[in-house]
Amino acid sequence: MKIAVIDGQGGGIGRSIVERLKAAVPEAEVLALGTNATATDRMLKAGADEGATGENAIVHNVKNADIITGVIAILNANALMGELSPRIAEAIGASPAAKVLLPINRCGIYVVSVREAPLSAHIDNAVAVIRSLIAGKSV
Repeated sequence: MKIAVIDGQGGGIGRSIVERLKAAVPEAEVLALGTNATATDRMLKAGADEGATGENAIVHNVKNADIITGVIAILNANALMGELSPRIAEAIGASPAAKVLLPINRCGIYVVSVREAPLSAHIDNAVAVIRSLIAGKSV
């Protein structure tokens, strides 16, 4: 099972996702895909199995992922202060992978009917959904 974790800027959210995924599903291959080298490096230090940086690396790797995770902004062109290009957003949206997204509303996208919770709770929920997907259970 290949899980792509996508993050940018400082890579803090991606780092937290990677740490929790590696603890919860150690058998999964976790791929750190950063829009910049800092984000990729932080995710690799958190335990990602492999990492790649930049637009082409992300576009190339999301095609082969089974699951893609990150903040909901990764579906939005020019998100993450412009680090997430329209080409990246399109590739993520077109990927056949399951997308497990955290509803962080700092990108101008508001997901309604989702309870407000701390970021750590959203990451725990994302990891639980990923574990269910790996186990072949419906979510």
